[in-house]
Amino acid sequence: MSLQRFHVGQRLSETAIFNKVIYLAGQIPEDTSKDIIGQTAEVLGHVDRLLAEAGSDKSRILMCQIFLSDIQQIGGMNQAWDAWVASGNAPPRATVQAALANPAWLIEVVVTAAQN
Repeated sequence: MSLQRFHVGQRLSETAIFNKVIYLAGQIPEDTSKDIIGQTAEVLGHVDRLLAEAGSDKSRILMCQIFLSDIQQIGGMNQAWDAWVASGNAPPRATVQAALANPAWLIEVVVTAAQN
């Protein structure tokens, strides 16, 4: 089995694939002027794009880890999540409060998925 990396930077790769399993780096919002619903929708859009590029989609997510800067915003995050998650394919998920690297980020999402 070969290891593939995509969007490789000095510190991290956005995506790695090994043995038909896709690992995404923590996805963060670019537009920090948005509220938690907007930032969540943007981040989930990044997840969609990267999974498609790797030969998968949100219905193939094996595990999702969500980091919120303020756990009190879980309701808004869940509103965006519920509108996005593949019906009948909600993955195992953990949601925790964490001090994120940029104080303007309200959310960071890490995904592991299976290739098609």
